[in-house]
This record gives sequence, structure tokens and C-alpha cells, in this order.
Amino acid sequence: MLPLLSCTQVSTPQAASSSPGTLIIEANGEDFVRQGFTDKDGWQISFDHVYVTLQDIVAAQSDPPFEAGKGDPVSATQKVVAGTPPLTVDLAEGGADAPPIAVAELSEAPSGRYNALAWEMVAPATGPAEGYPLVLIGTATKEGQTIPFNIQLSEEMAFNCGDFIGDERKGLLEADETATVEATFHFDHIFGDAEAAADDEINTGALGFDTFAELADSEALTVTSKELEEQLSAADYDQLKTLIASLGHVGEGHCDATPI
Repeated sequence: MLPLLSCTQVSTPQAASSSPGTLIIEANGEDFVRQGFTDKDGWQISFDHVYVTLQDIVAAQSDPPFEAGKGDPVSATQKVVAGTPPLTVDLAEGGADAPPIAVAELSEAPSGRYNALAWEMVAPATGPAEGYPLVLIGTATKEGQTIPFNIQLSEEMAFNCGDFIGDERKGLLEADETATVEATFHFDHIFGDAEAAADDEINTGALGFDTFAELADSEALTVTSKELEEQLSAADYDQLKTLIASLGHVGEGHCDATPI
């Protein structure tokens, strides 16, 4: 497990009236990453590593609540910042039932409802994902054919997200208690999901692994964004960039994404 990001508290003047608690910021690739899945084209995909590199993570209490897609900025009454050095996280770390990965722990966070979360996905200078904000390593199997893959994506993104949406409440921090907020990544957006209907938006909008399998050399695929731009059609590559921008969520809550 890599070390947690260093943390800096940045708050409005109201901070003095808010008793602190501990806010844990998590990154989650969901069961698609930890357990594998079948994509829209029938490929059984399993991941050995999914490296994502994060920096400048900001959790905020926004009033009014921030809503992605409306074009309004976060109006923070309180906010905490999890350090600036980039941190590479392996979302596939742990077993099939592993919990989300803690990337920062802020022990003096003002209490209240953290209903906005922002982070940058950037290229690290060192480490297993050196030079690439997002690296997908694993295997895809279909009808007796197995393709090991190493997909290295260089698109850097800033994500700005609202309240966590899911089966459990996150972000509500009581004084002297602990709460979590979560940066969630939806990789079914790139590959689709065989468990959904063929005409479901998750499949009609996805590329699917067939697009990548066509580029495999000697039944293996190692490819970068630059090579994908050269080898895919312009439409497919533009679609891939759009899908990368759609990866960031807070549970099922949406985010605004801006290339950086």
C-alpha cells in the first residue's frame, strides 16, 4: 500500500465554530476492477493493476449544493485539501471484496456535510505508472482467445463533483467522529457491461474491448494514448477521450470533467 497523501486544512472563518472530526478520502474502482466483468462485446476482462494518479483533492461543504452539469462553481463554506504531491493508487489492489482505498486522512476536518469533491488525475513523474495518469493492466478472454493488455492513457483531467450518491450515506462528518468521501471510477463506461441490455446507454456509449483487440500484436496489446490516436479512427479516439472524461464519479453521482 502506498503512503497516504499529506493533508492541509483550508477553511473559511466559520471553521472556529465547527468542532473537528476525521475525514477519510477514498478511491474506488468498484467490483468491475476488483472482481472483473464481461464487457459489451463478450470479453471477460480481469485486471491485475489499475493505476490512477491523483493530486489536489479538495473536499468541501458547499452551500448551495454543487450540481455537476449546471456550470456553477462550488460555493464552499468549509473545505479541506489533501496535499499537492501526486499519489498513484492501484484500484485493483486487494481481493475481490476489498474495500475502497484510503488515499488521505484528515484528522482536523471541520464537522458538517461534505457534499462536493474535486481532484486532478495527472501523469506521475515516477512509479509504476510513470508518465500516464491512467494505466489498465490485465487480460481479456473471449471464445478461447486471451489477450494480455497494458493500456497507458495520457489524458489528464480535473474532476469536480457533487454529493455522493449510493446505498450508504457518505460525507456527513460529526464532531469527534469519522466519515468518508469517495472518488469513484466507472470503467464500464469504456468497455460496456454484458449484464446490461444491448441498447442500454452504458453499452451504446462504450467502445468495448473489440476496438482494442483489433490492435493486439501477437495476441498481446501494449498501447499508449499516442498510439491509439494513430491507430484508431478519429471518431473512436474522440469517443475514448469523452469516455475517459466520464470516468470520475462520486458513487453514482456525476462530475464535471475538464482536460488539463
